[in-house]
Amino acid sequence: MAALFPPMSSLTPPTRMRAASRAARIHLGLSALVGLTTAAIVFGQWFPYPYRDVAGGQYLFMVLVSVDVVCGPLLTMVLFNPLKSRRKLALDLSLIAIVQLAALTYGVHAISEARPVVVAFEVDRLVAVAAVQVDPAQLGEAPPEFRKLSWSGPVLVGTRDPKDGETFGSVMLSLKGVEPSARPGWWQAYDKSLPQIRKRMKKLSELRAARPGEGQAAIDAAAAKAGSPVAELFYLPLTGQKNLDGWIALLDREGGIVGFAPVDGF
Repeated sequence: MAALFPPMSSLTPPTRMRAASRAARIHLGLSALVGLTTAAIVFGQWFPYPYRDVAGGQYLFMVLVSVDVVCGPLLTMVLFNPLKSRRKLALDLSLIAIVQLAALTYGVHAISEARPVVVAFEVDRLVAVAAVQVDPAQLGEAPPEFRKLSWSGPVLVGTRDPKDGETFGSVMLSLKGVEPSARPGWWQAYDKSLPQIRKRMKKLSELRAARPGEGQAAIDAAAAKAGSPVAELFYLPLTGQKNLDGWIALLDREGGIVGFAPVDGF
C-alpha cells in the first residue's frame, strides 16, 4: 500500500503517473482474468467451432473485450490519484467497476442472443439459427426435445415439408425473414430429413476441383481431420446470420456431419 499511496509531500506529477499506471496494470490483469473466463464460456459452450465465425461470435467477443477490458483500465489510469482521500478514491474505482460490469453484462447478453441454438437442414443447406431469431412463444410447437434453446452449442435438426394449406403462409414468413429453419413448429429430428439430405448433398471432390489454391488446402485438411478420403465425402453449404457463403459441412455417405471447412459451398 505504501508504494501505491506515497506520502503527499513526496508526490510529483511523474510519481502520480507511475502510481496510476500501476493501478491500471492491476485493473488490466483483473479484467483480463474476467475476459478469459468469459471467453471459455463463449467459445467453449455457446460458439463451438466453427460457429464462432459462422454465427459472428468471434467478432462480438472482440468488441466486448475492446470496450470492457481496455476502457476499464484506461479510466483507472485517468482517475486514479493517490492525493485523493481514500473515500473519494474508493468511490471513483467503484463507479468504474459499476460501468465496466454494466458493459460486460450488456455485452454478454448480446452475445448470448447471437449464440446458435440449432443447425437446421433447409432445402439444400445447413443453417445456424441464433437464439434471437427464434420466437420463444413458438417453442411449444416444436417436438418436445427441442422446446428449450440450447446453452451448450447448437442442436442438429431437420425441417419438415409444408403441410396442406401452409405454402402461401410459409412464403409470406420467408419474405419477412423468418425461414423454416427458424420456425420451431417446422423442426423435426435430423434423421427424418436424411432422405432429403442425401438427395441434396454434393460430392466434395467436385467442390475441391472448383476451388484451387487455399480452398483445396482447406478441404484436404478438413478431410484428413475427418479421417476419410475426399472422394468418399460429400458436403452441404453451412450458413448463418453473419456468414452466408464461407463454410461447408462435410458429410459421410449417410448424411452425417463429420467435419467443417472454411470454403464457399455455393
